[in-house]
Amino acid sequence: MDHYYDGNRYYDGNKANWNDRAPIHAESKTYGLDAYVSDPDRLSGVVAFDQPTLGDLNGQRAVHLQCHIGTDTLSLARLGATVTGLDQSDTSLAVARKLFANTSTPGEFVLANVYDAATKLSGPFDLVYTGVGALNWLPNVDRWAAVVAQLLAPGGRLYLREGHPMLWAIDDDRDPADGLIVKHPYFETDEPMVFDDAETYTDGEARLANTRTYEWNHGIGEVITAVLDHGLELTSFTEHRELEWKGLPQMLDAGDGRFKMPPEQADLLPLMYTLTARKPS
Repeated sequence: MDHYYDGNRYYDGNKANWNDRAPIHAESKTYGLDAYVSDPDRLSGVVAFDQPTLGDLNGQRAVHLQCHIGTDTLSLARLGATVTGLDQSDTSLAVARKLFANTSTPGEFVLANVYDAATKLSGPFDLVYTGVGALNWLPNVDRWAAVVAQLLAPGGRLYLREGHPMLWAIDDDRDPADGLIVKHPYFETDEPMVFDDAETYTDGEARLANTRTYEWNHGIGEVITAVLDHGLELTSFTEHRELEWKGLPQMLDAGDGRFKMPPEQADLLPLMYTLTARKPS
């Protein structure tokens, strides 16, 4: 069952939450928007990590689904792509448009539910890019893959880097002395996991007014099967031992804004994965 429609309480709740987050993130040191203005070569830590796998983007039409405030989208543009960003949060897109204006970077931003992307965007695209912390907001990964396939031009590529579903399943509120405890579903479920938290993941003291969010996990097999079922060819799959945020209290600073498990747990839990696929010519 797919709950993710405009007017639905899950969609509306998540949109309100991200509308609250955007101005906080825009002012945060975590995102550091001023540094993109002062340094025309600056890339986000996310895209800098992805760059070796992304390869040459010069002349590529790229769409960034669930682009938030546009730092990764801007970084794709700085690697040579002609970029379009799509997000459901109007306040996020307002920040992204301002960032692009302040850096004199051409780009287009579209306000839409990701499931409506194929009808809202003027594709096709050479690259569909989805960054960390995106799929967990979507209830149905098969429908997402169908949209990706529609957006891609023949020969076009999907680049997905995401938090690992095994990580999402771990209880992040437990004392690290308890070990790694599975609390949440690993597989996609009809009903979402519901969280209520006034804090966001950046620095600062600001708190959210819309605190309740709705999320879904998607197992690795479910993601790969969805991609294959919609006609894409898997070209690479890598699991990572580092994460873009401190997802568990015992994680240690790995440098470059990422975190890792302590040495005694380093081989127990994958933290992220990268999946690339290609639409046949």
